[in-house]
Amino acid sequence: MTSLKNKPIRTAIVGVGNCASSLVQGIAYCRAMGDDAVGVTFPVLGGYRPQDVEIVAAFDVDQRKVGRPLGEAVFAAPNCTERFYTELSAETVPVLRGPDLDGVSAFMRNQAPDRSFVVSQAPALTKAEIVAALKAAEAEVVINFLPVGSYDAVAFYAECALEAGCALVNGIPVFIASDAAWGERFRAAGLPVLGDDFKAQFGATITHRTLARLADMRGVKIDRTYQLNVGGNTDFLNMMDMDRLVMKRESKTEAVQTSMDTRLDDNEIRIGPSDYVPWLNDRKVAYIRLEGRLLGGARTSVEMRLEVEDSPNAAAMALTAIRAARIAREKGLSGPIEDASAFIFKHPPVQYDDADGYTRLLAFAGMSEDAL
Repeated sequence: MTSLKNKPIRTAIVGVGNCASSLVQGIAYCRAMGDDAVGVTFPVLGGYRPQDVEIVAAFDVDQRKVGRPLGEAVFAAPNCTERFYTELSAETVPVLRGPDLDGVSAFMRNQAPDRSFVVSQAPALTKAEIVAALKAAEAEVVINFLPVGSYDAVAFYAECALEAGCALVNGIPVFIASDAAWGERFRAAGLPVLGDDFKAQFGATITHRTLARLADMRGVKIDRTYQLNVGGNTDFLNMMDMDRLVMKRESKTEAVQTSMDTRLDDNEIRIGPSDYVPWLNDRKVAYIRLEGRLLGGARTSVEMRLEVEDSPNAAAMALTAIRAARIAREKGLSGPIEDASAFIFKHPPVQYDDADGYTRLLAFAGMSEDAL
């Protein structure tokens, strides 16, 4: 299946973990399957298909990935996501050694090697070298898949994107697109930034928001709610370090709070990662409960269990965000791209109802719901 615009979206990946694995597999899968590809969010967005994304650079710190072709590195330990498309021989871009900074917590250095990071002994590239590599690869979009809590590392790569003239897609809950100072820096540089923290294709947050919004629409008074998540990938292992979870909890909690007509007291809402279960691998299990009152104060509650393969769930939205970054560049837009970010991310610059966010994204891409 050829591109509708015959110009690939040259993209660099920061962090070759499970989400990157699903993204790379997803691109190759869509190229092979064309219109028969299953589970694609927006098969065409603004004239671009998922297979129009081309990975031209990649950065990581793990010795099992650094120096290897991307098509091999995405299957190296500790990655454990589902292998739904394994013919990646065309993905020959070598994984380059980025700096550690705070991307590798002390907690993640002290686990079993098949579960944690094994830091490469190769010298890390300097900022100038990474900027040069992005320019040499003619990258136009940088997508961030670093571990949760990597505040310094995210800022470092955001600086690299700015200096290299790349749009940034920030997939994790370290606030860049939703931070006024960072947003202004990208605006001043004439570059788009989208984020923050992917709202998965069909995950716990989007489901929780939908239930809460439905209760409001039907006049149910929500009194309290929780969302407890467990999983077995390195993301969940990393988040056992509670010091790295501040923005993650804020991102997920605000995504639900802003979907409701009336905010809950902080003591009546609890949302976020709860435990690490190694044998789940990349499966994520979410337990969601809402308690409320019907007419006259009659009590009601709802509980649900959602199980997903975590990383493909995020990669589907990453493919949408990368295409949105290209569309923003074509439109000459810079700074935070509000109309695209609201539908794709948990903590966008401006929160909108999901239905409104969907309509805004389509309008941004020059599309209508009738055309889908």
